[in-house]
Amino acid sequence: MKKNILISSLKSNLPSEQDIEIVERKGLGHPDTICDYIAEEISIALCKYYIEQFGSIMHHNVDKALLIGGMAEPSYNGGKIVKPIELFIAGRAIKEKDGKNLPIEEIAEQAAKKFLSRQIKHLNIEEDVVINIRIRPGSKELIELFSRFGKGEVPLSNDTSAGAGFYPLDLLENTVYQTEHFLNSSEAKEKYPFIGEDIKVMGLRDKDKIILTVAIAAIDKYISSLEDYIDKIYQVKEALVKQAWVLPGTTFHINTADDYEKESIYLTVSGTSAECGDDGQVGRGNRANGLITPYRPMTLEAVAGKNPISHVGKIYNLFANDLCKRIVEEGYAQAAYVHIVSQIGMPINEPLVLDVQLKGKDFNGNSIRRIAEEMLESMPDMWKKIIDREYDIA
Repeated sequence: MKKNILISSLKSNLPSEQDIEIVERKGLGHPDTICDYIAEEISIALCKYYIEQFGSIMHHNVDKALLIGGMAEPSYNGGKIVKPIELFIAGRAIKEKDGKNLPIEEIAEQAAKKFLSRQIKHLNIEEDVVINIRIRPGSKELIELFSRFGKGEVPLSNDTSAGAGFYPLDLLENTVYQTEHFLNSSEAKEKYPFIGEDIKVMGLRDKDKIILTVAIAAIDKYISSLEDYIDKIYQVKEALVKQAWVLPGTTFHINTADDYEKESIYLTVSGTSAECGDDGQVGRGNRANGLITPYRPMTLEAVAGKNPISHVGKIYNLFANDLCKRIVEEGYAQAAYVHIVSQIGMPINEPLVLDVQLKGKDFNGNSIRRIAEEMLESMPDMWKKIIDREYDIA
């Protein structure tokens, strides 16, 4: 196997070493994140169906999802959704085998509904969401590339694509990530049930000062008045500053578009802006490590919904983060950046280049190369972890 692995010192400063840094995370109920997770859940459902029926995963990519926001009339103590959210799922999949039509649309719709029921708990899935499935068969050429997997051979790349990753998270990245996870945790939802799943956290570090701007979709049935809303938002802010991952002096600004004098506040019926205020699309949200990090290496490739066997747009981004993490956690570097690029039609574990850049005093190039080669060898088995949801793809 040809392995074009480059290992070098990282020449640029890490974001934490610069004066300014910006990090963002879109939470579970953000319309873009909803699209990502629905696309991924459909892919996983198809993988499991294909395995159950035919013994192996078949060609599919369902990474095109569009959410069109509905219309709602939120009000204190509970409002209503007056026009449903619409979801359009497009992609490619094997829909016929041995003369038998496969229930691909039904599988996709059920996977989407199951996710929404589990994650957006105040949304009436049957009444307030319309799901449109537009999945077509794939091209003959791409299906043939995929066929090697069913024969037990190394799959061929479904696309010419690049992946990027880094590790570890720095202070601001971890603060942004943990803030959203806390607000969407069962602990927070139990104590503050008015917090909807649509959370967005934008973090800014200006030298030693951290400022977090947080959007929280408040659920109207738990809010009785403007004064009640103001008090509840204050309670959340007080809870956030006490969390272990928050440094003293960190500033939180919550729902900064609110205008209390005009009684214009971020109130929703369902806990997501998808009911009225925003639309969503796959690939516009968090990258494969759960963050949007413009000061770090990242690609525009959408990880969610792509098949886990041969689509390097998914596999390479997950692999890049895995390799960075292993290098750092095994003590070979203080920080790691990885870039990796494929060529369509080539074995997935034979990238055109695997570029490893490291930060630290000294590093053992031979040991790192050995790790990279070992992980490339096992790349064709990554699909097992993917369909077991061991990766958080958004």
